[in-house]
Amino acid sequence: MVFYRFVTRNRIGKWYASLTDAQRNANAIGAGFTGPGGSFTAYRGTILEMQEKPGQREWAKRRDQ
Repeated sequence: MVFYRFVTRNRIGKWYASLTDAQRNANAIGAGFTGPGGSFTAYRGTILEMQEKPGQREWAKRRDQ
């Protein structure tokens, strides 16, 4: 599963399971905004980070090993 977050020069957003959720919350850290038409616009210098994270069961298996 891929997780998404936006990073600005001064702030780092939380990881979200969907790009839509990350875009919806990007305004809170000043990373961008969603326009009236529903399209997302990132501010200059904003970086979108993506990370593959294992599921909860995989984490539990790794701790036992």
